[in-house]
Amino acid sequence: MSSLSIVLPAYNEEENVEQAVEHVSEVAQTLERDYEILLVNDGSSDRTGEIGRDLEDRVPRFRLVEHYPNRGYGGALKAGFDAATKDLIAFYPADAQFDFGEVTRLLKPVERENADIVCGYRVDRQDNFVRRLNGWGWNMVVRLLFGYLCRDIDCGFKLFRREVLDHVNIVSDGAMIDTEFLAKAKARGFRIAEAPLTHLPREAGEATGANLPVIIKAFRDLIRFRLRLSRELREEDQ
Repeated sequence: MSSLSIVLPAYNEEENVEQAVEHVSEVAQTLERDYEILLVNDGSSDRTGEIGRDLEDRVPRFRLVEHYPNRGYGGALKAGFDAATKDLIAFYPADAQFDFGEVTRLLKPVERENADIVCGYRVDRQDNFVRRLNGWGWNMVVRLLFGYLCRDIDCGFKLFRREVLDHVNIVSDGAMIDTEFLAKAKARGFRIAEAPLTHLPREAGEATGANLPVIIKAFRDLIRFRLRLSRELREEDQ
């Protein structure tokens, strides 16, 4: 049975991170496989790092990865991927808006259907109207530029084979990391599957993804990446 690395990116999630890690740990211990839990403290200015250091003393197979200053969502994920050592890598947000018990829905297509990447999608997204509208618009632009990658491109709960990283070099440190990862993987022939996930309301903390500067940077980076990917694929064909 494949081993599993679980990466939790966290930025200023002191109100959620302990609950999220303990929940992941409880589920992971029932999976009957080798696993590790990696919390990435992305330069938080609150107690996220302090809580993570405390968790290292009492949560089995748990490690804290920290860097300063804040690198962004993509930078946090890349740090977690670099630290991961297992066959499969799942990434799961530290905001407690998913049930990690549903990781079995992501594992099944990999282990029974030979998928390389499994993207979760939020069946009933529990975010405010502005975040849902932003998500819809982003998905439409991504499909226009890259074709269909998955129905919920920025769902923060995904799983993939570690070997994909040997063929996909991720550059983005920002919000478009999911798009870059999936577009490059698709272009190189990796199989992408999907699975429905329950989305829970955020009960504490504050999301940063809908901030205007983050949105503007993400769209600017998206256009640049479209041009860069076309160039990379042309060079590989030569």
